[in-house]
Amino acid sequence: MEESEAATQKDTVDNICVEDSAENQMNEATGEVSSQMSNPGSVSKPSEDTEARYYERLKLFDKVMQKSLEKFIEHASFNRFASTFRPLYKKNPQRMESIYKEFIEEMRKTIQEDISRLIEEGQLEFKLNELDKLESAAKKNKDPAWRPSGVPEQDFCSFLMPYLQKQEAYMRLELKKIQAENAALAQKVQAGRESVVQTEHRISTAVDEWKASVTEFERLASSLCPADAFDV
Repeated sequence: MEESEAATQKDTVDNICVEDSAENQMNEATGEVSSQMSNPGSVSKPSEDTEARYYERLKLFDKVMQKSLEKFIEHASFNRFASTFRPLYKKNPQRMESIYKEFIEEMRKTIQEDISRLIEEGQLEFKLNELDKLESAAKKNKDPAWRPSGVPEQDFCSFLMPYLQKQEAYMRLELKKIQAENAALAQKVQAGRESVVQTEHRISTAVDEWKASVTEFERLASSLCPADAFDV
């Protein structure tokens, strides 16, 4: 008896949820797409020739998100919800049904907000625009597309060598900068050493002059005041 009642409740709730879900999905999806399109971000809108394709990509992304959301909601069925809280369900099935509806709607709203935040923070408009540009550039490029040769070593080298060459060029440039900085520092050190030598020379010259002055002073003092003049 309980199982038939639970099945009846499940069918009723599922039908109501599906109808509400379809209506909310259409409204929210329309609102999300329109809000994303009307939001004046820091990036420019796609050009006219790619506008239709741009909106198709965004609609496809929104469709995938909505389908994933519906799959997730399906797993959170009323039957599972009621079985988790079976004592409460037995006491008041209608109240449990109301709680389940509120829970589903709140969860759907929260997930929709997270998806909108993901689109905004991830700059989905800019990324889709860049994807269209890359696709357009690839169509204009007449060079043959890269294909694996069948030799893993050769394919790996063909992929890795350009990167290593760029790194080598970068390291050579940095080495030249460091060598130039070292040369400038060496010149400064040499200039400092020469300044120290000149300072030492000036000090030595000043000391010699001071010694000569002292000697001259002593000589003059001895000539003006002979030592025998003080004898008693």
